[in-house]
Amino acid sequence: MTITLNSATSLQRTTHAASLLDGEIVEENDFGSMRRVSADSFPILRGMSIKRLVINPGAMRTPHWHANANELTYCVAGTALVSVLDTGNRFATFTVSAGEMFHVDSGSLHHIENIGVEPAEFIVTFGHERPEDFGLGAAFGAMTDAVLGNTYDLDAAEFASLRRDTADRKLAPRQGGAVIPDIAGYTDPHKFAVEAMTPPVSSAVGSARTARVQYWPALKDLSMYSLRIREDGMREPHWHPITAEMGYVHQGSARMTVMDPDGTLDTWELRRGDVYFIPRAYPHHIEVVDAPDLHFLIFFDQPTPGDIGYRNSVSVYSREVLAATFNTHIEDLPEFPFTPIDPLIVGRRNPLER
Repeated sequence: MTITLNSATSLQRTTHAASLLDGEIVEENDFGSMRRVSADSFPILRGMSIKRLVINPGAMRTPHWHANANELTYCVAGTALVSVLDTGNRFATFTVSAGEMFHVDSGSLHHIENIGVEPAEFIVTFGHERPEDFGLGAAFGAMTDAVLGNTYDLDAAEFASLRRDTADRKLAPRQGGAVIPDIAGYTDPHKFAVEAMTPPVSSAVGSARTARVQYWPALKDLSMYSLRIREDGMREPHWHPITAEMGYVHQGSARMTVMDPDGTLDTWELRRGDVYFIPRAYPHHIEVVDAPDLHFLIFFDQPTPGDIGYRNSVSVYSREVLAATFNTHIEDLPEFPFTPIDPLIVGRRNPLER
């Protein structure tokens, strides 16, 4: 039995955060599940949305394409075969497993097939707040037997028994065993092993592995950080001048604060399965809460995200300017350390304020 839901009432937890685990049900049946958070249920989203896809063994996400958004997908668990047909008759097929990613251009036909013995789980991000999908099966349903016959140089009667309509069947069981081409194990431009890389950002209390265009040329308008922070660490307060940020909590719990332009503060606790969205240039930070380790999948709407951190920001001004800024005496200013390059992740020498 398939359950389809067009809206959700319980997923939004605060202005900037929602639960993806409780997100809108796109499809849910014996073959897996698809839940999403888009602007329809999470109005703050702009230029990005996210989906959690679980495919059971022997099943697949059927061939489809997205009309208005590029796709960036992270494999959380399992093993799958991915195929991509790009414009210009360029075809690629490759396997992905936990810790690997793949990118698909808007309009490119692709499918995801579980070839393992355990459920395969994916976090799928789109470069649009309301992505539009077309399924190959549904697209066939739009055409008559005669049109299809002419397309394939066959009699129209050849298509009379082919079951089809214009409703997309998103999750389906595979007929027979998995067919895995020999070339599927090779590297491919669509694929990136983000968790296998040496983290470009690393400290004693955390690390960030980065899927960005300088390491993965296929990226056009999306990128991703795999951020890990220990309980004694913190993502320093910062903002992204030209980049919106959408994060997914894979493991652990954290407290986040976001400041809106009117001075309003939104502070909340993030749990596993939550999604948050930070508009461009809004200051925010992340503190680990009651967890030995935190793992965030953080997606950006630029192929090369950048940020300005609090620690670096005070280093560019004299103490006279800072005293005027904070309306305090120069001698009352903290002894800010000179920081020419932001550390991104800092240690937490002070206890968490409750």
